[in-house]
Amino acid sequence: MALRKDYTRPLDLKHGRVDMNHGAGGRASAQLIEQLFARAFDNPALREGNDGAVLPAPPAGHRLVLATDAHVISPLFFPGGDIGALSVHGTVNDVAMMGAQPLYLSASFILEEGLPLADLKRIVDSMAAAAREAGVAIVTGDTKVVEQGHGDGVFISTTGAGWLPPGRRLGGDLARPGDVVLVSGPIGDHGVAVLSKRESLEFETEIVSDSAALNGLTAAMLAAVPEGSVRVLRDPTRGGLATTLNEIARQSGTGITLDEAKIPVRAQVEAACELLGLDPLYVACEGRLVAICAPDAADQLLAAMHAHPLGQQAARIGLVTDDPHRFVQMATRFGGRRVVDWLSGEQLPRIC
Repeated sequence: MALRKDYTRPLDLKHGRVDMNHGAGGRASAQLIEQLFARAFDNPALREGNDGAVLPAPPAGHRLVLATDAHVISPLFFPGGDIGALSVHGTVNDVAMMGAQPLYLSASFILEEGLPLADLKRIVDSMAAAAREAGVAIVTGDTKVVEQGHGDGVFISTTGAGWLPPGRRLGGDLARPGDVVLVSGPIGDHGVAVLSKRESLEFETEIVSDSAALNGLTAAMLAAVPEGSVRVLRDPTRGGLATTLNEIARQSGTGITLDEAKIPVRAQVEAACELLGLDPLYVACEGRLVAICAPDAADQLLAAMHAHPLGQQAARIGLVTDDPHRFVQMATRFGGRRVVDWLSGEQLPRIC
């Protein structure tokens, strides 16, 4: 049987592996892009096949918000997620924490020679599904291949763009004494889920990552209260809740007081942290947010969070205080008080 002219064997997405040719810029690179990335991320801007994407201008008065993130997690797949979905969630959330509507993503892949194409397809499909769920389009990207032993499977860098409505401003410098601190749900799930997979730890109840896109939750929150009532939105990723609150205290020149009994932590996460010598306050989340709001808007904002699937376990956990030392302190369950300081060193490496 004669082969068709210019016939190219399709990618073997079941048994094939990434090789150096896939990053050389030739026929193999084009095939990888066309049969995997372009097919999964398909949209009009990407379909044009140019080196960049031409995007519509924001509506009058809106401003452009840009955020970028790199994802180097190990392992690539973990309970509740994988590096593909995580790379979308992380950057979408960074844009959303600015009070903006995320709309577009770019994605850059560094692939290690020998990575199974089946794993890459699983990651890309997960990434595409996460983007669709978040309502964003992956409009441009790049792929490079490094020699075996130099890449740990795959690294993904994403940049997100969104539109910020006129007059809206959120930032860590806006927290004021008397403001209320809220968290959208239990902390520490993501870091413990990744660690349990990495170290092959088994618990009576599986701990699943909280990785999720939070732009729907932030939109509902901001729509529920008067403009300006929400001072700060922040997702407590690396360094966890404690580090995030210290960053806000430093930016705003205030202190923060927490109530330990009100901070939601799942029993199995708390038990795992106790076993491993970790403090849940410093363990990363990937689908939680911290909100600081005016005191007269706290109840209304909390109700809006409870009405959203990603905020059903939201809680009021503390207050912003007038403290020139910018300390974050916590009233403990035993009636004492302790300083919740900056994380010293890296408690859990390679978790995002």
